[in-house]
Amino acid sequence: MLGDPPLAALVALLLLSAAALLAQPWWVRRRRAKLLRGPFPPAWRRILQRRVPLAARLPAPLQARLQQLVRIFIAEKPFIGCNGQVIDDEVRVSIAAHACLLLLGDGADGVYPRLRQVLVYPEPFVVPRRQWLPGGVLQEQPQALSGESWGQGQVLLAWSELQAHDGRNVVLHEFAHQIDQDGGEADGRPWRADPAAAQRFADVMGAAFERLQHEASSALDPYGASAPAEYFAVATEAFFERPQALAAEAPQVYDELARLYRLDPAAWHDAGAAGAATPA
Repeated sequence: MLGDPPLAALVALLLLSAAALLAQPWWVRRRRAKLLRGPFPPAWRRILQRRVPLAARLPAPLQARLQQLVRIFIAEKPFIGCNGQVIDDEVRVSIAAHACLLLLGDGADGVYPRLRQVLVYPEPFVVPRRQWLPGGVLQEQPQALSGESWGQGQVLLAWSELQAHDGRNVVLHEFAHQIDQDGGEADGRPWRADPAAAQRFADVMGAAFERLQHEASSALDPYGASAPAEYFAVATEAFFERPQALAAEAPQVYDELARLYRLDPAAWHDAGAAGAATPA
């Protein structure tokens, strides 16, 4: 028969739990330091060369940081194959590297602390979508997706779509949503500590979102006009994949993303550029 624990035992349990929580950051730092002690696996380096062309353009310090983040991501984030998708180093390194591009300017050691799982499908996957029709009728229709980000800490990706190099990038898109969701629901306004910076970001991105709804863009996927959160994700894709085009077409948007990510990808496409970090 189970009963209530004695008060002394309960206090001891609470103290042990508190000690475990306090020791966790130290333990994580120690584990990561051990993980990063050895060289970056040569096989992984070859995968980066094949699958992540942008990595070769990075300045040397950012290449080294990307390799560190990739190793931490792969060690700490479970990858789950769905519908027969095999999870191997090709999948892990390719996805982790693209996801970690967004973190290169962040000085923190952690990688997406709220992310719990990466689910990988071989092809676009079908999910049910509900919509209200005229007359108050609720209809459920299947929709094929190449990626999706959930606020509960899951990212879903179609491997076949990651392999398409067409200027779009499903991993950048979905992990931009993860960054957006760090402050709660995805609304196109990722959390900023400085209220003035947050307001400036909201004003610039809001105006650009409205502009995309009425004008065609050569730098941005028109899907960005569907919602502010999608505009932020699409703009993030362009920031890394088409930085010069975005900077020319929407310089204020480019500047806000450069401040947010603390990076300047346009410089990576210029052979004479020496650095990529920008002030916060």
